[in-house]
Amino acid sequence: MKTPMRFLVSVIACILLGSTVASAVTIEFWSTQTQSDRIKTIELLMDTFQAINPEIKVKLVHIEENDMPKQMAAASAAGSLPGLIEGSSELMLAFGSEGILDPKSVTQTVNKIGKNRFFQGALKMVESPKSGSYYGIPYHGWVQGIWYRADWFKKAGLTPPTTWDAIMKAAKHFYKPKQNQYGILIGTKAENYAEQCFTHFALSNGAAEFDADGKLIFNSKEMLETLEFYTELAKYNPPGPQNWRARDYYLQGKLAMFFYSTYIMDDLALAEVAAGSLTNENFPSFPAAAFDPKLVKNTSVAATITKKKPAGYGSIVALAMVKQKDSAKVKATQKLVEFLYEPTSYITFLHMAPGGMNPMLRDIASMPDYLNDPKGIFKRYGRDKIQEIISGLDSIGSFTIVAGKTFPDSGKIFSKKIIPRMIFSTTIEGMDPKAAINWAEKQMIKTIQE
Repeated sequence: MKTPMRFLVSVIACILLGSTVASAVTIEFWSTQTQSDRIKTIELLMDTFQAINPEIKVKLVHIEENDMPKQMAAASAAGSLPGLIEGSSELMLAFGSEGILDPKSVTQTVNKIGKNRFFQGALKMVESPKSGSYYGIPYHGWVQGIWYRADWFKKAGLTPPTTWDAIMKAAKHFYKPKQNQYGILIGTKAENYAEQCFTHFALSNGAAEFDADGKLIFNSKEMLETLEFYTELAKYNPPGPQNWRARDYYLQGKLAMFFYSTYIMDDLALAEVAAGSLTNENFPSFPAAAFDPKLVKNTSVAATITKKKPAGYGSIVALAMVKQKDSAKVKATQKLVEFLYEPTSYITFLHMAPGGMNPMLRDIASMPDYLNDPKGIFKRYGRDKIQEIISGLDSIGSFTIVAGKTFPDSGKIFSKKIIPRMIFSTTIEGMDPKAAINWAEKQMIKTIQE
């Protein structure tokens, strides 16, 4: 059987791309995939779509997710919004609440693809306040966990890092800065990664941004406890403000634990993928390191953290249609989205990052073609483990959902990076956690009222 990528190449080869259509509709697609290899794959998908649909032209734009709110604001002011965007569920809630998106067209497309085919937990994360209506369509997602050196833990007689006490104990035990070894990696830069790590802890302590009635309750005893714990834990981080890039410490054998999504699976398993983390390009103090083929075997993941209650965390990346006056562009955008969910094109997209980009459709998750990724990542982990990871998409938590209700204001708070800035202030600048919580609360109130 042909692989999805080869099939797409054959489709392009069999269609005359030279033909033009005078009345072609042009739609702009903003993608948050900015790595060169992924850009090539998405360009191939767009070429395939345009070959099959010569009456539609796609302008592909790649934007860093951290820059998306600023770019959307600028495009909105200039009257040049795109037709389709890819981004986190939090961003979709923020843009949806601002009236930028087209929930009617999105919901129509969800229903056409098949609402029951989606993991319901993922679909809930992009639901608008209007029941049964959606701001975005879940496209791919990941589950976060603490990836840790199981062999080190076993030798030290430590229990897996699934509770606050166990995590702190292990972080202290393995923290040996004079030997360039560190206990844990959590985000301390004012970036999304810091909020992702922090939220996992907060959910496990019963902390939330809003209550079930939509009242802001961020400044709580539970949230303060979480920030105090997080600030203390950051002392066992590698030095300086850190983000996800410091995974290099783990891949070079200098770190006991680190927060990461399932995107790390191919880095642990394949030397060519890990190569970028085995140099001193990102951290000049490192000597070049060799790939450790035993690392994937010696690594375990704790996907659930417990303080007051067990909590999981993950992220959904969705596609959303932006409001357009031209009905022809709306239909063209819907057609593109439907193409992206067809098995061949969908699996091709997901295979850009096996394990990191998990499907949002149950039937895709069980297809042999999906499980037979070109890099052989899934074979190294095993079908059962892959299915276990993906099934977590039905129950992942976030600040945006409380008691089954979705609060778009949480997405607005996310887009302003209030929590990452709060974390930076305590872990790097030394601000008192209570003062930082008070500051964050004021910023959230201001954001909600805008």
